[in-house]
Amino acid sequence: MAIPDSLALFTGLGLSEPKARETLKNVALSTQLREAATQAQQTLGSTIDKATGTLLYGLASRLKDTRRLSFLVSYIASKKIHTEPQLSAALEYVRSHPLDPIDTVDFEQECGVGVMVTPEQIEEAVETTINKHRSELLMERYRFNMGLLMGEARAVLKWADGKMIKHEVDMQVLHLLGPKVEADLQKKPKVVKAQLEETAKTPGKDVENGENYKTSGYVTTPHTMDLLKQHLEITGGQVRTRFPPEPNGILHIGHAKAINFNFGYAKANNGICFLRFDDTNPEKEEAKFFTAIYDMVTWLGYTPHKVTYASDYFEQLYAWAVELIHRGKAYVCHQQGEELKGHNSLPSPWRDRPVEESLLLFESMRKGKFAEGEATLRMKLVMEDGKMDPVAYRVKYTPHHRTGDKWCIYPTYDYTHCLCDSIEHITHSLCTKEFQSRRSSYFWLCNALDVYCPVQWEYGRLNLHYAVVSKRKILQLVAAGAVRDWDDPRLFTLTALRRRGFPPEAINNFCARVGVTVAQTTMEPHLLEACVRDVLNDTAPRAMAVLEPLRVVITNFPSFEPLDIQVPNFPADETKGFHQVPFASILFIEKMDFKEEPERGYKRLAWGQPVGLRHTGYVIELQRVVKGPGDFVESLEVICRRADAGEKPKAFIHWVSQPLMCEMRLYQQLFQHKNPEDPAEVPGGFLSDLNPESLRVVETALVDCSVALAKPFDKFQFERLGYFSVDPDSCPGQLVFNRTVTLKEDPGKM
Repeated sequence: MAIPDSLALFTGLGLSEPKARETLKNVALSTQLREAATQAQQTLGSTIDKATGTLLYGLASRLKDTRRLSFLVSYIASKKIHTEPQLSAALEYVRSHPLDPIDTVDFEQECGVGVMVTPEQIEEAVETTINKHRSELLMERYRFNMGLLMGEARAVLKWADGKMIKHEVDMQVLHLLGPKVEADLQKKPKVVKAQLEETAKTPGKDVENGENYKTSGYVTTPHTMDLLKQHLEITGGQVRTRFPPEPNGILHIGHAKAINFNFGYAKANNGICFLRFDDTNPEKEEAKFFTAIYDMVTWLGYTPHKVTYASDYFEQLYAWAVELIHRGKAYVCHQQGEELKGHNSLPSPWRDRPVEESLLLFESMRKGKFAEGEATLRMKLVMEDGKMDPVAYRVKYTPHHRTGDKWCIYPTYDYTHCLCDSIEHITHSLCTKEFQSRRSSYFWLCNALDVYCPVQWEYGRLNLHYAVVSKRKILQLVAAGAVRDWDDPRLFTLTALRRRGFPPEAINNFCARVGVTVAQTTMEPHLLEACVRDVLNDTAPRAMAVLEPLRVVITNFPSFEPLDIQVPNFPADETKGFHQVPFASILFIEKMDFKEEPERGYKRLAWGQPVGLRHTGYVIELQRVVKGPGDFVESLEVICRRADAGEKPKAFIHWVSQPLMCEMRLYQQLFQHKNPEDPAEVPGGFLSDLNPESLRVVETALVDCSVALAKPFDKFQFERLGYFSVDPDSCPGQLVFNRTVTLKEDPGKM
């Protein structure tokens, strides 16, 4: 088809003329779009409306598997796929289901085919969302993050048209706030990590002033006021939080949110935060986990007021357990593990045994007179989820890492957690949402013993798509050889993110952007990566590296000796200094930066098309292509001239001369589906969903000599390639780099 015909076809789809002309320069895109438009016209038998044209353009520009073009065009042309969310779902489906034939029933279900979202549903969803954030909207007005409103409405109406949601949000916000005034045009103050807690439903000054009893759901007793008075005498009204991890695994991205919330809230209120290890399960605890957890907390930039252990309080916890029995609120039970499971189990036949009998049996438990599983100490209460009489103590003949074999009975989380909070006079016990069902036992136990009772507040967990974070599943990945260890850079453990090169500031900023809500939050990894780029753009000095080297010889090099080139560490701010690299007659460029027969729109080195060499002030022009066996290009011979001595080249490329050889590890997402643990999405289980291209190792990459003295975890931006971090596997003379994230730029523009 001639260019004028194609231009008319593309503008007929709704593309502006400049956009259509730009599209024509991309041969692959224009060919696919032309084919899609032609097929759609044949199906429709008429002209294509703009909405359909927009979807066809989105399809042509994003579809990788051209075999699926006709299949997807038929759905768009027939209006079965008529919104951007449906198109995105369809593209994801064909990407993750490469084998023929496609299950059309499953495809249509996954892509929302046949689902109609009415304007009334959109209006209702937006109204609900605005009412939820009404107070913040009235306070911040047009400086409020309107994207949050759209995101929450779209989460409810997955297949709704985004433009319709935006229009409805704009209309309802205008109705609520009225037209913008001058104050609305001022920039919103930047959120810092210490303000993270402001986005959460956290207690106000009531709790800080010792008025816990005003908190919704708080249970008071005749002793509450006296206990709060004593608490205030000890704390002086100071905010106290704690981060209480179990030392049985490595922290992951979800823990980063908990760390930021607990430490950040305390810091913002001039309070203190404890790091308390909940070391009540000696079977699963290892010394390396204690060290790793502490290292990650400090790596994120936080210093605990004090590092404590639940085991610090074993004597006091035991004494309180005896007191609980004395008060008739706990008893020794002999039901087996299976009988204790479930939420509607029958009352224990030993629930009403005499106090003296339970005291003797509990002492026998401590003295090791029962085998594991033969006896437990249970508390007399029913929890919110219906679970009856949770276990307070169980028998375990496993030496403890701190107390040795002094104890053979260990307290449970349900018993330990609130009492340790009470001992440390915690003001805000901040927990993830799954602990809400334990709130009643939290209040009950403190009140049953007449000890100070903190307030428990719950918030939603943070999860990421394309990830698994449970200890058990990571161990399966390691055993299967899918990852190397807990710190494999494809995982989302904090040690893995550090090894990959994620700065702690970026993780903290990500947690601040996510905010603290009651609902669980599942985010896309690219949002975390955007935070990483923001930090590294300002902190990672530039260098040049070549992944697939092509040798280039400058036949008229202007000097007998290599020239010293001064390269800015940060081109946008040369006050941050320069580094020096050699520029010699032999250099190396990327293979992809040269083509003998370039396609239309190609701007890099080719016959009759010179390119500039970044930072040198020189332009090179091709003179000869040296080939080896099989017509393989071995090297190029070029001539050079000063950049200001002729026409400006269309592109400037990076290069290295007298370089260091290094290993580059290039990472992609570990899993192919968003939710690898969801059996509906991945019936074969998460191990069947591994991305075979999640790691590519380039062992013969070249990097300029400015990085020769780099140490593990040093970070750089390799121009046009991405941000990289030095891996701990590096040794003298052999650097290993992990690609942290790619650059924002489209690789096709390089």
